[in-house]
Amino acid sequence: MVAQMKSASPDEVVRSVLFYVTFYVFSLFLVIWTGLLLLLGGRGFVVSVVGWSRFHRWCVRNILGIKVVIEGALPPGRIMVASKHESFFEAIDMPALLPHPVVFAKAELFKVPLWGKAAQSWGNIPVEREAGAKALRMMVSEAKRLTAGGRPLAIFPEGTRVAHGSAPGLQSGFAGLYKLIGVPVVPIAVDSGALYHHRWKRRGTITIRIGEAIPPGLPRADIEAQVHAAINSLNS
Repeated sequence: MVAQMKSASPDEVVRSVLFYVTFYVFSLFLVIWTGLLLLLGGRGFVVSVVGWSRFHRWCVRNILGIKVVIEGALPPGRIMVASKHESFFEAIDMPALLPHPVVFAKAELFKVPLWGKAAQSWGNIPVEREAGAKALRMMVSEAKRLTAGGRPLAIFPEGTRVAHGSAPGLQSGFAGLYKLIGVPVVPIAVDSGALYHHRWKRRGTITIRIGEAIPPGLPRADIEAQVHAAINSLNS
């Protein structure tokens, strides 16, 4: 059952307003700066995106009063990270959490002016939800190409944001990618929805729990069951 949240305090309302002004005004300037870096090429663009993600985490901690706790560590080598998705927190935090991740993202986002170009330059992979076998093979080929140098893959296997406390089944495409890419899967549980997924964000602690790596080659039912259980380990 999804937990009911209490109303935000005046302090949390003030903190939220200050967060929106600080982070999103900074983001507006960063979008313009990113456009210039894309034209110039080089790694300045990557550094800019990582800095934006780290600045977001700084704002979460120091303005919203939300402590971020990370449990566990990522294993070395090529991996695919499968994360719970309760709010925009984990999407924005991904470049700070993982070293230059290749993210499977909704195809619609790549049509957004400038953001789509930035996503392509970063190396994100568009996901067509209704795509057939040909599109899946293209996604797998691109994933293997981008991760050949050791970059981790990142996916939200539930397909979209879900309410804190809910545990829907995984999207069918996740198991197909797992089978075809053939790398270990590292499940990540995040309980951000209880605090962050509100207009007025609450104070408290967001926990990011990095699970044990799951080896490649498992049957579909097994990989889905293990990942589902691991990413929902913070639901209680």
